[in-house]
Amino acid sequence: MQLFVDTAKLSEIREAMGWGVVDGITTNPSLLRAAVEGEGSRSLEEHVREICRLAGKGRPVSLEVMGLKAEEMVEEARILHRKFNPVARNVVIKIPVCTSTGEGGEEEGIKALRELARLRIPTNATLVMTPEQALLAAKAGARYVSPFAGRIDDLVRSRLGIPFGKYDYFDFSLLRRLAERRLEEIAGRGGGLGELYQDAEVRALADPGGNQGILSGVELVRSTVKILRYYRFRTKVIASSLRHPRQVREVAEAGADIATVPFQVLKAMLRHPKTEEGVRLFTQDAEKAGYRELFG
Repeated sequence: MQLFVDTAKLSEIREAMGWGVVDGITTNPSLLRAAVEGEGSRSLEEHVREICRLAGKGRPVSLEVMGLKAEEMVEEARILHRKFNPVARNVVIKIPVCTSTGEGGEEEGIKALRELARLRIPTNATLVMTPEQALLAAKAGARYVSPFAGRIDDLVRSRLGIPFGKYDYFDFSLLRRLAERRLEEIAGRGGGLGELYQDAEVRALADPGGNQGILSGVELVRSTVKILRYYRFRTKVIASSLRHPRQVREVAEAGADIATVPFQVLKAMLRHPKTEEGVRLFTQDAEKAGYRELFG
């Protein structure tokens, strides 16, 4: 599985690239604004050019459009690609899979993806919250689809009234076990299948969080991977909006092609208290044994 770093901070990109394990960069307007202001860049345009340069050829950099209509997104995509792709031939255009705010226009993102595929401008379908959206984006020719795992975890926990912090891990397997146990208790009371099927609590337990059967962000990624692989789409799945190292492991197990993570999560993937303890003990023992003589 490839790893992208989800940041626009040049300092983080330089350090992450220095590790030799990062395969690309994802950005969005919010990340870019914070980075430009925080790092005192001369201009947004120069900042974006430097991101592309630091990533280098062969490491995709996702840049997002602003428009909500297909023709606007296509024109903005052409401008971004023309302006920044020559830096390192690595620009990918992020297109929201659906730009509707509830008042129609659901198809605009898909239309833009299709036209950009025709123009051979690589795209990353972003804000994917369902496998159905990912399927449509793949059919439209998106090179990448980005299911937002963390946002789905937030949605499910909010609907269930579970308090959480942004970087808290969501143990969806525990939630499933609890729901199954509760269903067994209800079924044990007796009653016909039809009656149980219509029971409000049973219906709620069958779909905790009321999210079309998707219990977590990792399940969203797993379902997306399963569908796209089954039908042999070339579209790659970028597991996005990841906030915890354990999520990275789980999307890797789910078969995601890529995980894009904040730099702090990338660093957290290396940490473990027993690793730190082992380093301290080995260092102490090495000093006592005069181990440094071996390097003289």
